[in-house]
Amino acid sequence: MNSHVNMAVGAFLGTVFVLMSVSIASEGIFHSEAPEKPGFAIIAEETAGEAGAGAAAETEVDIKPLLASADAGAGEAIFKKCGACHTIEKGGPNKVGPNLWGVVERPIASHEGFAYSAGMKTFAEANKTWTYDHLSYFIEAPKKHVPGTAMGFAGVKKPEERANLIAWLRGQSDAPVALPDASASAAPAAAPADAGAPAAPAPAAPAPAGAAAPAAPSAPAPATPAAPAPATPAPATPAPAN
Repeated sequence: MNSHVNMAVGAFLGTVFVLMSVSIASEGIFHSEAPEKPGFAIIAEETAGEAGAGAAAETEVDIKPLLASADAGAGEAIFKKCGACHTIEKGGPNKVGPNLWGVVERPIASHEGFAYSAGMKTFAEANKTWTYDHLSYFIEAPKKHVPGTAMGFAGVKKPEERANLIAWLRGQSDAPVALPDASASAAPAAAPADAGAPAAPAPAAPAPAGAAAPAAPSAPAPATPAAPAPATPAPATPAPAN
């Protein structure tokens, strides 16, 4: 009986020894260093389309050319996003934000009875009125255009929607401000003259009507051929003596 137990224990120990030997040998052959951070780093490549969209989003759009074709009726619908914080009717009360009647070209941070943030007051020192450009950039990204403002609006990102909204705000006034002349800013400047190019000769001034034209040189008179001298007559033959 003891011999069977010894054989079983020996077989078990032998199996364990073989498995450990195989494990140690495998680790020595296929050993790999553990990474500093577990897991795999996934690097997403930015496509050309995404890069172009990002660049376009950062480009400031000139709103003035869009105002000529803006839809003020559509702008009234967009103003509903602002209605929670602003009133628009003449003489309306201030809410979280000031009343916006006549806001186009109104002096910045000037509405009576509203406590403006320090950021808006600082902005007003350098920028006097709410021009079309200031309104557009502020409505697009309030905190970017006026650092320190208390306005928590996410912004209207589409230029066409901003143009519609500003066109409607323009009409909410006793005397709507004239639309900007977009063609003036779009007109290309005249190309400077090339300094190295030779100057074009000035055109000759026309002779005054009363001035007499210079006399044409007279043609030389034809030379009169000299008459040939008369031939000398031959001496007469003497008569014969009688």
